[in-house]
Parts: sequence; structure tokens; C-alpha cells
Amino acid sequence: MMLLLPKSAIMPTSPIDHPEWNYHPVLSRVQRWRFRMVQDLLGRRRHSRLLEVGYGSGVFMPELALRCDELHGLDTHPHASSVCARLAANGVHAELAVGSVEDMPYADNSFDAIVAISMLEYVPGIDQACQELGRVLKPGGALIVVTPGATPLWNLALSLATREGPSQYGNRRATLQPALRRHFEFVRQTRIPRFGPAAIRLYTGLRLTPRKGR
Repeated sequence: MMLLLPKSAIMPTSPIDHPEWNYHPVLSRVQRWRFRMVQDLLGRRRHSRLLEVGYGSGVFMPELALRCDELHGLDTHPHASSVCARLAANGVHAELAVGSVEDMPYADNSFDAIVAISMLEYVPGIDQACQELGRVLKPGGALIVVTPGATPLWNLALSLATREGPSQYGNRRATLQPALRRHFEFVRQTRIPRFGPAAIRLYTGLRLTPRKGR
């Protein structure tokens, strides 16, 4: 089971945000793979304060709200109030802020879980973003990241689905995972598909935690 914001409540918030894909007859399968990876990596534990960075239209926030006492969201787009209203109309309360993951408007040790789905590969200053994520994450907290593969198969899918294709990422898909492993301790990894060579990988999901003594 997965609880998403209904199609009638979603709104695109940027040129790279395609929430309608979550309800497309074919694309929805690929989109929802990412959410299932997050469900799996978060586990069954209920979190006190959870942050989704790059929440976009808020389509996944109904599911995240079931897994925490207090839900927050951070994104660069200026539509926080509209998304918040649409969430509230569907019974979801979330504190949404406008800002960058490279300069987060939160105090140190604010969250015990942070979720980032297909967004960190768009961030130019990934090392700065990692420092900020580590700063606002509590010791022992969970950072859940899902990122697309840098593969010919995924490049073809992007070219068919978007005008920009893989050029929207620059080289950041290749540099993201090494940066995350420099700043965080690896806990667990999952992949779609689960088996097979890296050349056919669509998504990688990571559960990470702040390094001890940071």
C-alpha cells in the first residue's frame, strides 16, 4: 500500500517536476518504484521529525506523514503555500519552507530522518549540500536518497520523456554517490532492477547516517 496525493490535487511546481507521471499508465510504474524504495529504506520505525527535501508537488507527503509525528518540506520553488493548502485539504499537515539544500533554514540536529528523491543530482554544490544535510540531521539519523542511474537505458528514457534528456544533470549523477559516501556512513543500498549489470540500472536507493564525531 502507498498513499499519494490524489491526481486532482497535484500541481507542477517547476519545469522538472512532473507529478502527473505518477498517474500515467506506463510512467507511474517507474515513478512509484522510487517511492517503494523509500518505504523499504525508512523501515517500520516511526520518526519524530521527518524532512523531505525537494518535495515538489507534495505527491509523496501523504505517505511520509504516516511515518512521522512532524512532517517538514524544503524546496526552491515559490509555491509552498499552494502545496500546503492542497495537502491540508487531503488531511496532511506539513510545515513547508522555501530554500536551498545548500543553505537550509533549520537549526543543527533538527531531524531524525531526511528523504531526498531524485533531487540531489540537480544540486550544483553537492559537498555543501551534504554538509548541510549532515548538520540538520540528528546523530544516528537516517538520510534516504534515491537517485537515477547514469546509464544508456536511463538516458534513452529521459530523452523520450523530456526535451532536455540527460543534459539536465550535467555530470552530477556520477559525482553524487561518491560525495554522499565522503560525508556519511553507508548503512544500506537497494537497486532497481535488483539484479543485473550497472548498465541497466534505473535507480539506486541509499540509507546513510552522519559520520560519528562530525
